[in-house]
Amino acid sequence: MKKILFVLLVGILTACSSKVDNPGSTDEIQNQISEYKKQVIELNKKINELEKDLQSSTDEPVQGTPVAIKELAFEEFNHYIEVNGVVEAINAAYISPEINGQVKQIYVKEGQHVKKGQLLLKINSSITESSIKEVETSLELANTVYEKQTQLWEKNIGSELDYLQAKNNKEALESRLETLQAQNDMAMIKAPIDGIIDEVLVKEGELAIPGMQMIQLVNLNDLFVNADVSEAYITKVRKGEMVVLEFPSYPDIVMEVPVHRTGNVVKSANRTFKVQLKIKNINDQIKPNVLARIKINDYTSENALLVTSIIVKQDLKGSYVFVANGDNTAKKVYIETGMSYMDLTMVTTGLSVGDRVIVNGYNQVSNGSKLEIVD
Repeated sequence: MKKILFVLLVGILTACSSKVDNPGSTDEIQNQISEYKKQVIELNKKINELEKDLQSSTDEPVQGTPVAIKELAFEEFNHYIEVNGVVEAINAAYISPEINGQVKQIYVKEGQHVKKGQLLLKINSSITESSIKEVETSLELANTVYEKQTQLWEKNIGSELDYLQAKNNKEALESRLETLQAQNDMAMIKAPIDGIIDEVLVKEGELAIPGMQMIQLVNLNDLFVNADVSEAYITKVRKGEMVVLEFPSYPDIVMEVPVHRTGNVVKSANRTFKVQLKIKNINDQIKPNVLARIKINDYTSENALLVTSIIVKQDLKGSYVFVANGDNTAKKVYIETGMSYMDLTMVTTGLSVGDRVIVNGYNQVSNGSKLEIVD
């Protein structure tokens, strides 16, 4: 019988090889592929028949193909949309001066934690400080004159004009002093938020001008994660729905967070809308601008029959898997599949609860093959 099997295999392989001299057009190649698949099916049938003949003609049992099986039961299945996002610090600032001047002194260094209102650097304001002293001296005299003129006016002594001039002079000097003090305060650059000095972009002695970035300050406590999602899923994502958030750079950090906001406009350039998450940073580990992966659940089934995607095969009739019969023989079962996620695929028809699907060794069996079930 072994010789018969060998002769049969050689004959079929020789017939196949004789037809592959010139593949020809695409249609001819497709026809050859279809023909070969038919020959494989026929070959498997003949091998099974020969195995049965061999088993019936000898007292020694045929050795079964070792396989592992999974007994099907209802399981929960979740399908996710995966989109990439970028982390953004909610509280961050590039600090610039409001006035021109030379950088006189820098009080912080990179990596330093600072509090809101803390002095970061000072711009040279010696001229303004001198002007303040001059105005303060003039204001002292103006206050004295005003008080004297007020006393005389109350006693009906002196003219109203002298009283009004004294009052006007005092108020003008007070206004001038407030302006100079405000200018002087602008020379004292203070932190607008609590945070970390990420970068100092100037040195002492350099000239600072309004709009020039001098210090980058960032607070890592609260973060946004922004992502662009295809408009095809606009009905699947709503504010408050929970999503799974992961970070490729931080594989140990996985969190479930609600959607903070969804965009109200679909971008015409790429047909996407904005999805934004708001998270608390964990020990300031996550840095702004790192990539994030957002998994949005768009389908859930609590009673699904699931098989490993890799065991689902295709032939001319459709998708199929191998199951183990009660007599430990393989059976080819055609199925219809639903959604797939990661390495799992839903089976919608063809299989039932309790079916024993071959999950390991499935490439070594054919319809009717004798099986040896192993763990």
